[in-house]
Amino acid sequence: MNRRNFLETAAVGCLSAPLISTFSTSAQAEPRRLAPAQSSNEFSADVVVAGGGLGGCAAALAALRANLRVILTEETDWIGGQIAQQGVPPDEHQWIETHGATQLYRSFRSAVRDYYRRHYPLTDEAKSRKNLNPGDGAVSRLCHEPRVALAVLLDMLVPYLSSQQLILLLEHKVVGADVSGDRVRALKAVSYRSQKQVELTAPYFVDATELGDLLPLTNTEFVTGTESRKETGELHAPEKADPTNQQSFTVCFAMDYVPEINGQKVSHLIEKPKEYDFWKNYIPKLSPAWSGKLLDLSYSNPSTLEPKQLGFHPEGIQTGSMLNLWNYRRLISKANFKPGAYQSDITVVNWPQNDYFLGNLVGVSDKEFKKHVDRAKQLSLSLFYWLQTEAPRPDGGLGWPGLRLRPDIMGTEDGMAKYPYVRESRRIKAVFTVLEEHVGTANRAMITGQKTGNTAADFYDSVGVGYYHIDLHPSSQGNNYIDFASLPFQIPLGALLPKRVENLLPANKNIGTTHLTNGCYRLHPVEWSIGEAVGQLVVFALTKKVIPRAVREQKPLLEEFQNRIRSQGIETHWPKP
Repeated sequence: MNRRNFLETAAVGCLSAPLISTFSTSAQAEPRRLAPAQSSNEFSADVVVAGGGLGGCAAALAALRANLRVILTEETDWIGGQIAQQGVPPDEHQWIETHGATQLYRSFRSAVRDYYRRHYPLTDEAKSRKNLNPGDGAVSRLCHEPRVALAVLLDMLVPYLSSQQLILLLEHKVVGADVSGDRVRALKAVSYRSQKQVELTAPYFVDATELGDLLPLTNTEFVTGTESRKETGELHAPEKADPTNQQSFTVCFAMDYVPEINGQKVSHLIEKPKEYDFWKNYIPKLSPAWSGKLLDLSYSNPSTLEPKQLGFHPEGIQTGSMLNLWNYRRLISKANFKPGAYQSDITVVNWPQNDYFLGNLVGVSDKEFKKHVDRAKQLSLSLFYWLQTEAPRPDGGLGWPGLRLRPDIMGTEDGMAKYPYVRESRRIKAVFTVLEEHVGTANRAMITGQKTGNTAADFYDSVGVGYYHIDLHPSSQGNNYIDFASLPFQIPLGALLPKRVENLLPANKNIGTTHLTNGCYRLHPVEWSIGEAVGQLVVFALTKKVIPRAVREQKPLLEEFQNRIRSQGIETHWPKP
């Protein structure tokens, strides 16, 4: 799809600019496995990774560390996906500091903390804190700015860029594919800046795009939306399947609170958004019913669906027993920095109030895609304007005009994130599909007969681990939250293998899950683990000269592969209780 209209609202300047110039067609070093490209419009490598999110970066790094040549494409001018271009600090499980993720992911997290220690004026107490959390946000043990994630990821990739082992094509969109039978031969990408097209060839291709865009282009079988209970047998599945029923997406933004400058009160009031009157009065049509108007400090409790009150105070103070939304995804807590470093905390708004569920991004025309992204931006701007003008204050007044958009945090002109925060993608029809019975606490108990001490399914072909509760946000066809307990789970190799296509692998939210189980496999560390396993699989398949499916089918190969990835710091099992 052509995302240019959306992407052009983003500022071009970013931390990557000094490190990675606009794509050049100068001669490249010869790939280790392929002959040099025959023209300036053709590039070859050992693997092409489409999508520079966490899964794409992890896949690329795994291949690069094994001395493969990699082409990595990215639609925006920032890599990092949900942690950078989408502006969402990491959603992680409670054991993340010690286990339940790959060593490379934990190295990334350590590097984020070290970046703050080296470059920011932290207080002595904050700098000495082993598990530094720059924002002290409630959602994560490591709430930090998108630009720092970007800087750290680039730092991990720069050695491979300078040696030309990695070609990074920023602001490039894959728009076509050359397919022969069950194999992909090449991809065609277009530059948003120049409109120039390039052909990318390799033995292997990785779809790490946010929406699974390579699947229809390569004729790889996939599903979207909701499966029926008859299809999957899942406890929480509906009676009827609906491919158009997809989770909401969110255009996030950052803000701070500066009500005074030099002792004088100031207002940062933005122009009233053109759709404000619509969103101000909008009552979501969901089942079970939403708590009232969307722009309000109440919402449906995800686990009970009963109305729940939220608090908001931009000075970060307690709001009684209610969660203060200001602290929820706070990126910068000024208390962690020396006096005068910051005028205010900085927080990211990825709240129930700006989830957009009036349409989908998957399986729609370019025009429809742009319409929904534009309307999602209007929703986020309307929420910000409502906070400035009509949000209830503890003193009985309305509005906080001292709230200020921070476009510099998102690297854009309009203050909105560079790309929507996507929760659901196309999903491959996989050799093995993860079902609720494998990971859901209640469904698992029904299968095993164990009411306590339950564990997730033990996959013989595990290539990683992860954990998050099953968390589905309101959907485009009117479902309210679907939120229930899951168990620490494994990532089965079979879920990373398309049933038919031999040399295309998924590395984002497009693996073999269902609408329901996607709800726990879609978060930051799991996406990284998926990508790293896929990158390792490409290395192993090329080394052994077998297709990836054979690695799962042949026990000696599988055992050798699992031993290899464990030696690389990838956990395949959770510690025994």
